[in-house]
Amino acid sequence: MSWRTVVVSKRCKLEYKLGYLVCRGEETKKVYLADISTLIIESTAVAITTALLCELVRNNVNIVFCDDKHNPHSQLLPLNGKSDSSGALRRQLAWSDCNKDSVANEILRLKIERQCALLKKKGMAESESLEAFLSDSQTTDITELESPAAKVYFSALFGNLFRRRDDTFVNSLLNYGYAIIMSAFSREIVAEGYNTHIGIFHCNAFNNFNLTCDLMEPFRIIVDEFVIDHMEEFDSDFKHVLCNILNVNVSVNGHKCTVTNAIETYCRSVFDALESPDDSELRIECYEL
Repeated sequence: MSWRTVVVSKRCKLEYKLGYLVCRGEETKKVYLADISTLIIESTAVAITTALLCELVRNNVNIVFCDDKHNPHSQLLPLNGKSDSSGALRRQLAWSDCNKDSVANEILRLKIERQCALLKKKGMAESESLEAFLSDSQTTDITELESPAAKVYFSALFGNLFRRRDDTFVNSLLNYGYAIIMSAFSREIVAEGYNTHIGIFHCNAFNNFNLTCDLMEPFRIIVDEFVIDHMEEFDSDFKHVLCNILNVNVSVNGHKCTVTNAIETYCRSVFDALESPDDSELRIECYEL
């Protein structure tokens, strides 16, 4: 099973040779392709051969390209991630409104639950406010509770003056981490034959990743915790620390696994729920903090 996150941050040429990614720069390095889970190309001075790109896609490697400021900018995804991609797309278009509403509510509930669990873990009293939101979700549309819950949550973690839209170092950390998580979700969605454009509750006509944004919501908290726990380690090279976030260990159904494996399990359970004829048996397998 692939597990390595490879980051290329200097001018070089990347090519394919006999099952290996070969990096030719100041020195030549080789990485066995089957070991690579994610390839992040940070520098715009990197040259890459089409032969390597084809092999990376064939091996379902998550390929992320950064812009001139070294922030994740785009991702390479296969046109057909699965042999029955057209069948998966037809099933996706047939998802019932009832199932989509049930899954959307469950995803947002899981998100607030994870936010609450993190605040509890850090000994923050604001967790009680999030518990109250979860109680209210039994009688109130949970989509109306997401925003006020997020305000309480982020204020508890980063202070009352913190705003997600501000251009700050903390937001740079969060945005980079979210982008890495987002790329892993897009890879998994396409690998299962579904289309990232067609979301459940995100429906922006200009967003090519509506479904990705839907599914990743509970996993944002993994990034939040990683940033809080490693704050003293971050400097100008903080992105190299965050690149490892997909290899962080979490628990799913009592078993330890990496974030990448947790995303795979979670996505499959979401798709099963969306295609189930009985939404009363909804069960999404999410990680535990």
